[in-house]
Formats: sequence, structure tokens, C-alpha cells
Amino acid sequence: MSHHHSPRSTTPLRVLALGGYGAAGSFAVEQLRSRGHAVTTAGRDPSRADLVLDLADLTAVSRASADVDVVLNTSGREDPRVVAAATSAGAAVVDISATATYLAGIETLDLAAPVALSVGIAPGITNLLAHAAAAQTDLPLDVAIVLGAGEHHGAAGSAWVYGMLGRSFQDPSSGTAVRSYTRPATFDLPSGRRRLYRTDFSDQTTLTAELGRPVRSYFGLDSRFATTSLAALTWVPGARHLPTGIPMPGGERWYLQVRDAERVHGTATGVGQSRATGLVAALAVEHVRSADAGVHHLPALMTVDDVDLTVFG
Repeated sequence: MSHHHSPRSTTPLRVLALGGYGAAGSFAVEQLRSRGHAVTTAGRDPSRADLVLDLADLTAVSRASADVDVVLNTSGREDPRVVAAATSAGAAVVDISATATYLAGIETLDLAAPVALSVGIAPGITNLLAHAAAAQTDLPLDVAIVLGAGEHHGAAGSAWVYGMLGRSFQDPSSGTAVRSYTRPATFDLPSGRRRLYRTDFSDQTTLTAELGRPVRSYFGLDSRFATTSLAALTWVPGARHLPTGIPMPGGERWYLQVRDAERVHGTATGVGQSRATGLVAALAVEHVRSADAGVHHLPALMTVDDVDLTVFG
């Protein structure tokens, strides 16, 4: 994995934003346009998309991709063939999905152009913070992720939070099975002391391999009550099949922290997960164009110093 960071493209890019009118997509598009790039939004909704495009039509995806420098996929459609169609037309791709199986599918493709993955808060900013921390310590790292429960970040987000209830995952360093929302640890965050719980974020597996040491993810919602409820529900049989429309108390602020046993190495916070994901995606679009063909996770394209952490609000 190459760690020479790609220079940011200052020349205006032509960008095709798949689903560029969704929650994260619209923030990314707004950011890219404000920085002088030419962005075409694409999707099935003719009232919202500049270009009407059905992502199931791979020939049409290829044709549209041939006219641009970078394809930004914020559509939520997780089909590796869409990425293959875009790169075979010569376009670089930035994909904001965090689904491990989908990302693994992209990793197996023989790509003709660069593709940026792990672009968001977690994975994303967490990886940049962890790489910066790893340069300062040899100790194992804990990654704390607190997301705002009050944000309407779509059904996928809540489905993911509930879907982990009662499920176990393999600890990336010890190989033992860990039940999601168990094994709490206490973190001192800007919002106060918080008990957070082990959960299966893809970046703990990626980081454990990349940094050669144990990296563990701990998760909570900004509401202590909602977080404690998840820890209780993880022992209730069938809880993950609860209706995911249950509103949770909480706001829109998120917190990230990376620490070792001795001290905190990095923290980031902001308002709105979708907004932060859109801003990180826009940065990735500017960096990916100059990378080599193949898959790049965010730390291969930039460092935490490339991100102005104050922009998140």
C-alpha cells in the first residue's frame, strides 16, 4: 500500500455525483461547486438530477463516466459493477459506503483507475486520526465513535445500529468473538465522561492490519439513555428485528477520539453526520484523481492535516 499522499487537485474537475441530491451527496456537491468544480448530479429522479441515470444500466453508467474526471457515489446503491463500469471508462471513483461486504467486492476488481473507499466519519476521519496517533505511539489504540441519534440520517443508519444487536464479531487482534454493545470502556469526551461499547466498525479491522497493532472501536449515541438501551437490548433475543423507525432521543453532534492506554492522541467533533461525510467526500474527490489505479483507503490519499477539522461545525 503506497503512502505517498496524492496532491490535491487545484484545477477544476468534472465530477459525476451519483445520488448527488441525497443527505451526504448534496453537501458534497455544494462543497465541490463552491471550490470551482463542475458537478453533474445523476439519478432516477428527473426533478432533482441534472442527468437522469438508472444505475442498473451499466452501459449508461459507463457512457456518463467517460465524460468526467471523477465519479462520486453517494447513491447508496452497493453494486461493484457500477464501480467497474465507471473506472473502465477512465473515471476515478469515490464511494462513501461503509458496508464491509460491498467494499470487499470492490477490492477484488481489476481496476483501471483509482478508487477511494472509507470516506466518511467512521471509516474515514477515524482512520486519519488513528494513522496520526500511530506515528506517535507503539501502543494499541482505542477508537471512540459517538454519533448523533437525533439526525435523520436515513433508514440505513438506524438499520445498522439496530442490526448489530445480539450479533457477534471477531475481535481483529485476538480473534475471539465479541458481542456488539458489550465490553464497555469509559472515555473522557468534550461532552463529558461516556461509557461506550465494542461494535463492529470496518475500520478496526483495516487499522489493525495496517498499523500492526490491536485497534478497537467503541460506539455510542450522543444520548446516554439510547446507548444504555442498546447495551440492554443486545441480550434480548430477536431485538435486531425491532422496527428501526423508533425515534431515539439525541441531537446531531458527533465525536471521535483516538487514544492509547496513556493519553488521547486526537479528537474531532461536528454537527451532522451527513454533512461531515459530504465534506470528507469532496476532499477525497480532489485527492483521488492523481492516485494510481486500484483501491485507496483515505489514509493513502491524505493525512489528518489535509482536513480542516473546524469545518464540521
